[in-house]
Amino acid sequence: MAKGKKRKSVGDLVTFALTAAAFLAAGLLLSSGSLTRQVSNMLLPISVYIVLAVSLNLVVGLLGELSLGHAGFMSVGLFSGCLLSIALSGSLPLFVRLPLSMLLGGLTASLFGLLVGLPALRLKGDYLAIVTLACGEIVKNIITNLNVTGGALGLDTGAIYSKAAMLLPYGAVLVLLTVLVMMHLKRSKHGRAIMAIRDNRIAAESVGINVTRYKLTVFMLSAFFAGAAGALYGHCFANVKAAAFDYNMSIEILVIVVLGGMGSVPGSILAAVVLQALPEAMREFADYRMLVYAVVLILVMLVTNNPKLRALAESLHPARIAERQREKKRSGREAA
Repeated sequence: MAKGKKRKSVGDLVTFALTAAAFLAAGLLLSSGSLTRQVSNMLLPISVYIVLAVSLNLVVGLLGELSLGHAGFMSVGLFSGCLLSIALSGSLPLFVRLPLSMLLGGLTASLFGLLVGLPALRLKGDYLAIVTLACGEIVKNIITNLNVTGGALGLDTGAIYSKAAMLLPYGAVLVLLTVLVMMHLKRSKHGRAIMAIRDNRIAAESVGINVTRYKLTVFMLSAFFAGAAGALYGHCFANVKAAAFDYNMSIEILVIVVLGGMGSVPGSILAAVVLQALPEAMREFADYRMLVYAVVLILVMLVTNNPKLRALAESLHPARIAERQREKKRSGREAA
């Protein structure tokens, strides 16, 4: 048991170090002008999608609930953060203004997560997915019809627009912070309580775990990072529209989590990079992307609602396979 914990801690440390090294290398290449314009413009969206995937993994992987409203949290954080940044653009420099806007975006999205989570988390499975999907669409339509956010024409963010080279350090810090929180939470007693709720809610309640409190905490924490990522994302455009943050984006984030492995931080990072880079590299197949996403979403719903399929999926997890191999080796040594 102690060796297993030590091995997992080393794995987390390696993941964190490799992520930091990748951002450092990308920053050096970007500052030296070695990257093409196309690659340079992809760096910040990749950073944002890593944050979105890892934060959604808190709900889907750690808590075991299916949420399709992540784009809604992102849009709430984006517009609230950008409005603050626009208001402060004439008085504060970017290195002060951007962290403040990201903080406000995260807090606003977290508050929205609380408002949605209080009634929605009484549900589970497909019902929760439908409610969160509906909430995300409602938020999109409300923002589209507000004058303060520019209405259907979108919010003019030309006053706060910044190039990727200026925004990448903030994206790197946000990614590393999100990864660190996810890793620490998984290893903490609170993380074990959350996973106990995921595995057996009735048993968790019977031993005194406050299920409602933990569910709301995870939901709000996930929404916070999505909102902060949204505020950062808004600074790389001259105009942002709420219509861009629809259910398609929520499904895209969920697909990243599923393909990377639910509960896996390194998997979410790799899947976010691949799924953001592939559409640019394979533009001729871009029309089939949503078809693949739809198939993956159907498979997720089938697996989460079928005990046999869920057991099969868990048995194919790399951690489970490695654990079985260690047990075979241990039993072989004992037999010898």
